[in-house]
Amino acid sequence: MTRQVHEVMTGNPVTVEKLTSLAEAARVMRDAGIGDVLVVDEGRLRGILTDRDLVIRAVAENRDLADTTVQAVCSTDPFTVKPDDHVEQAIDLMRRHALRRLPVQTEAGELVGVVTLGDLEVERDPGSPLAAISAAEPDK
Repeated sequence: MTRQVHEVMTGNPVTVEKLTSLAEAARVMRDAGIGDVLVVDEGRLRGILTDRDLVIRAVAENRDLADTTVQAVCSTDPFTVKPDDHVEQAIDLMRRHALRRLPVQTEAGELVGVVTLGDLEVERDPGSPLAAISAAEPDK
């Protein structure tokens, strides 16, 4: 039987408003032990900010992390999947667009999770090294 995205995703996505400073977003990621936050504007998905975005688009460019907002460096208009989409659809979308994570939202636009490469690897091969790394508790 084909699995659906809601069966493999990480639920309760962490969000920040688009005018949140990069410094605050980094603290949110640190405290939650995650490498990305979803960027919202009044609850609507507007982008995704990753730890890599912080390094490449902010730190390497000498931006002031306290004064620069997440909307200035986040990836905008992210691809998304729905909770009832088949896992294969998520994999195909990630493969075609070289994505490491996909926000999961309902038809009504409610953010309900994120599906990551790690989530998919745990589903595909729970005994693999990547699955073990993905399942491990993050260092804080």
